[in-house]
Amino acid sequence: MEALDEMRRLIMRHTAGDDRRTIRGGVTIASVDRPTPPVAAISGPSLAIVAQGVKRTVLNGVPYDYRAGQYLVVSVDLPVIGQALEADPDKPFVIFSMTLRPAAIAPLLLETTAAGRPPAFTGMAVSDATPELLDPVVRLLRVADRPDDLRVLAPGYQREILWWLISGDQGALVRQIGLANGSLAHISRAIRWIRDHYQEQFVIADLAGLCDMSVSSFHRHFRAATSMTPVQFQKQIRLQAARTMLMTRPANVGEIGYFVGYESPSQFSREYRKAFGISPGRDAAQLSAMAQDATWRSVPL
Repeated sequence: MEALDEMRRLIMRHTAGDDRRTIRGGVTIASVDRPTPPVAAISGPSLAIVAQGVKRTVLNGVPYDYRAGQYLVVSVDLPVIGQALEADPDKPFVIFSMTLRPAAIAPLLLETTAAGRPPAFTGMAVSDATPELLDPVVRLLRVADRPDDLRVLAPGYQREILWWLISGDQGALVRQIGLANGSLAHISRAIRWIRDHYQEQFVIADLAGLCDMSVSSFHRHFRAATSMTPVQFQKQIRLQAARTMLMTRPANVGEIGYFVGYESPSQFSREYRKAFGISPGRDAAQLSAMAQDATWRSVPL
């Protein structure tokens, strides 16, 4: 596919000597010449298109693999683990990513009457990129090193990218991001609350009230959006926060577990090992070494 080849060449040219680069607000490109270890993070609503190699994004233990010519859409804040699976100096992993903002999507919904088929799972999905979708991506990359052209033309290119997303296989999923009164927007309130108060206990009925939903409806929509229950979601946020602290703060493992909300050190260690496959103490040593290598965190999730 000519557009995909040009996309790959442009990203590699723009990232030469720098694994990751921000083109403009919300648009990031990256290329790495070796596989990366798994990295945990919170992925917000976004689009990621692979131009070369294979990317894996794991949500609640379920892997979503996408390769050259495919894209991943994330519709709500989700705790994920991401890594580049296939990359080498002769054939680097190459990716384009763009934040999906509700304020940018909402006006486009007025221009289409297509309702689309409701997605079976509303949090994350993989599809093949069409030539129509790749075309404005390539045009955006062509002007990435021309500041005046980029300032004037990029908003139009990004709007076109959004239009083709809305018109494509994952259009129903993307449309949810722009619907202020949609169920996803309501669930996002609970997700934001849990993210901001992950150390605290909560009552499901209170979260349901925050979303203007009944408890049963809230449970159903929350699981559809995140593939997890609210308690499981909070646990993922706590463990990711703990892992970040182990890398950035010289503190006792037990103290970190208590700080993120665990009252039992043994429970914290047990759930940490289950999530990351290693004890928090051993992981802290590995993370310290990884922090010396920028490549492990250079690929957008």
